[in-house]
Amino acid sequence: MRSEPTWKVGELATRTGLTVRTLHHYDAIGLLSPSVRTDSAHGSGHRLYTAADVSRLHQILCLKQLGFGLEQIKEYMTRADYDPKQVVRLHLEKVREQAAELAELGQRLQGLSEVLDRAEAVSPETFLQTIEAMTMIEKYYTPEQLKQLEDRRKEGGEAMEETIRQGPQMWADLFADVKAAMDAGVDPTDPKAQELAKRWLALVSAFTGGDPGIFNSLKTMYQKEDRVVGMDVKAMQPTMGYIEKARIAAGIKHPGQ
Repeated sequence: MRSEPTWKVGELATRTGLTVRTLHHYDAIGLLSPSVRTDSAHGSGHRLYTAADVSRLHQILCLKQLGFGLEQIKEYMTRADYDPKQVVRLHLEKVREQAAELAELGQRLQGLSEVLDRAEAVSPETFLQTIEAMTMIEKYYTPEQLKQLEDRRKEGGEAMEETIRQGPQMWADLFADVKAAMDAGVDPTDPKAQELAKRWLALVSAFTGGDPGIFNSLKTMYQKEDRVVGMDVKAMQPTMGYIEKARIAAGIKHPGQ
C-alpha cells in the first residue's frame, strides 16, 4: 500500500505560495491544523499536513476570495449544511466574472495602446484625463452600454474615429458659441439659441447613438460630478441650463425622453 502524502509547514508554504506565518496563523485560530504528528524518540515529532488538510486549505482560500473573513469561514465550515462542492461552484462563477472583466479591460487598454502608438509623446495631463475618464465610465455606464459603445466605434470605422477625435474641439466650439449668445443677451426662445440646441443634440446623439439608457447615464454623470474629463462641470451649469431652455423652446426631444 502506498502511504498518504504529507507536507511539513515549510513544504506546504512553498507548494502553495502562502507564507509559513499564514499557515501558523490558521493553526493558531483553529482554522487549519496539521492532522498528523510523527513519532520521535525524544517525544517531539513533526506536525504534518495531509491530503485532507490540503483540501480544507483550498476551501478556506476559495471562501476568502469570495469575501468571507477568517472567523466567518471557521463558523461556516462547521455548519451541518456546509457543502464543499457549492463553494467550488461559487468560486468558479466568481473567477469567470473576473475573467470577463479582465477581458473587457484588455480591450480598453488595447484602444489606449493604439492611441499612444499614434502619438509621438503623451503628456502627464493626457494620462490623468484618461484615468479620470476610465473611472467615470466604470462608475456610470453598465458593461452592456460600454460594449454597445465599443461596437458602434468599430462599426463606424474611420468616420467614427474621426468624429471621436474631433469631438472635444466640437464641444469646445459649441460652448464658446453658447457663451457668446448668452453674453449678447440672446433669449433661449430665439431661433439662434434653438440652433445651438440642435448642435448640442447632434453631438450627444453622435456619442449615445440615440440610446436612452446611455443618454441617461451620461446625464447622471454630469449631474453628480464636479469634473468630467478635465472639464469644470459646475462652471458649465449656466451654459447647460441655457441650452436646456432653448431645447424645450424648440420642442426638441432628447434620447432619454
